[in-house]
Amino acid sequence: MKKTGITIIKCIGFFLGWAILSSVLPLPSSREPAVWRLWAEIMPLLAIIAFTLVFWLIEKKNVKLHLIDSPVQGIILGTSTGLVWLAIPVLIMYMTKSIHFGGMSAIKLFSVWMLAAFLNVIMQELLVRGYLYQMIRQEYNTAAATIVTTVLFTALHGGAFEAGAIPVLNVLTMSLLMTVVLEYSGSIIAPIIMHFLWNGIGALVLGGVSLADDYPSLLIMTFTGNELLSGGACKIEGSIIVLIVNVALIAFFIKKRRISRKECLQSV
Repeated sequence: MKKTGITIIKCIGFFLGWAILSSVLPLPSSREPAVWRLWAEIMPLLAIIAFTLVFWLIEKKNVKLHLIDSPVQGIILGTSTGLVWLAIPVLIMYMTKSIHFGGMSAIKLFSVWMLAAFLNVIMQELLVRGYLYQMIRQEYNTAAATIVTTVLFTALHGGAFEAGAIPVLNVLTMSLLMTVVLEYSGSIIAPIIMHFLWNGIGALVLGGVSLADDYPSLLIMTFTGNELLSGGACKIEGSIIVLIVNVALIAFFIKKRRISRKECLQSV
């Protein structure tokens, strides 16, 4: 019971500390929306890096964070899986005429917008699948760490609750997918890249994923027909097709991890 209480205090302290520090860090003013957004993503990232370092040192470096393990494998896995993860639902929705592309927009400082989206993803993954996940996993087990961090990730995307069951399930299964990829690859690199490709290409290029309201998109994507397929106002993240793809990829990586672990045991 004492152990559980200490773990809860750690979780609350880590999350609330990050939230408070993120809210008080100053944002430099800028006339360029892209530059302002970049700073708006840098500050919470700096806060989560600071709290990760502080809590890691308090734990006397006993919590293995797995931040840069197997970088080449993580980059390859994250890139290939991330592209497949986004391409399958977009292609299916396009072929079923659930989505349409209606032209392009000119975006000033597009690379800065992309960098801002990338930093936002790093922040989210460090917050959810960095220290908190590894600490709970080490103190208890993978299941406990997965449950707690999935609840946290879903709560951080609270707008999905107003949109209905499918958007909520898509956020939840996305978090589970990032976790099984983390477990399979042994590093947070692959989930970061997958998450960034989903947000960067899905939102800033295709216009089919919702980020903060000021993020622009190169292509103008419209959604028609059955909202169960198109996602409606929630864009592709409200589509049941995304849910099916998420579940399929989760099952795939769980099976791959079991096979990998079995091969490791047989080789011992």
